Amino acid sequence: MREVEFKTEFWELGTPFTITGHTFHGVEVLLVKLSKDGCAGRGEGAGVYYLEENGVSMLAQAEAVRQALREGLDRQQLRELLPAGGARNAIDCALWDLEAKLQGRSIWQLTGIKPRKTVTFNTVGIDTLEKMAATARALDTPRIKVKLDGQLPAERIAAVRAARPDAVIVIDVNQGWTFEQLLELTPRLQELGVAMIEQPLPRGGDAALEDYRGPIPLCADESCLHTGEFEQAMRRYQMINIKLDKTGGLTEALDLADLARANGIGLMVGNMVGTSLAMAPGYVVAQLCRFADLDGALFLKQDREHPMNCDGGVLSPPDPALWG
Repeated sequence: MREVEFKTEFWELGTPFTITGHTFHGVEVLLVKLSKDGCAGRGEGAGVYYLEENGVSMLAQAEAVRQALREGLDRQQLRELLPAGGARNAIDCALWDLEAKLQGRSIWQLTGIKPRKTVTFNTVGIDTLEKMAATARALDTPRIKVKLDGQLPAERIAAVRAARPDAVIVIDVNQGWTFEQLLELTPRLQELGVAMIEQPLPRGGDAALEDYRGPIPLCADESCLHTGEFEQAMRRYQMINIKLDKTGGLTEALDLADLARANGIGLMVGNMVGTSLAMAPGYVVAQLCRFADLDGALFLKQDREHPMNCDGGVLSPPDPALWG
């Protein structure tokens, strides 16, 4: 029998972080710990805020499978019992970690994936032009992701580009534009060297993209949560942003990555903000992706023990003492 522990935690951000329609001051996560034969595996989930997931809802879902987990529930059975989301993510990642600890093998041995140098994007939130430029200038990374909404998008990118002429810049609109705005803005963004546009249109309101092929690749985030939504997304986007809170864990995330790669769809791995414990399994997915956006723990006032380090944008692999 396994021992099963669930608890919710709140991790405060160092400064408020603004995207389209939301300003975040912290992140509430579900922490899962599974123990057996003197070994313990952990996982963390933040949930999907735009699907109204929170600590209470994630904890309730986790409690629904507590007994099954005690009796040996595995990752495939978990996918049959819980929907994709933060609770399943935390449990799935804890099961991976426990398996690694029980077998005395690394996550790399379990998955057959080889770690390599991973450069993460650092994110600039929505603010005044001056503050966004100053934030970009202070980042010690060659890759910058800029959050935008419908207000002054080209001007904000121009300010960031002037501050960081050296950087690869991608933008994330978080559903904040209309199709007409996309058409109008794309030529200027191309001039500014934007490498990718993430989720320009609302989830469920992006059918116009099926007949659109612009000069800048489009990446689905909110429009592709898991493998069940891939077929539609591949008709509208050239890339998919995989987030483990959306897929409901590393197991489904790896399946989504395989599906995308088999169909010639590019990949990015992202996060919902969280500690290094949440970034660690995302690092595994990052090895299969063109772009990595795993800077979530850098927004927090403090991190867990054995944190992942980021130096010059290069993210270190997770210490097995943390996860995997």
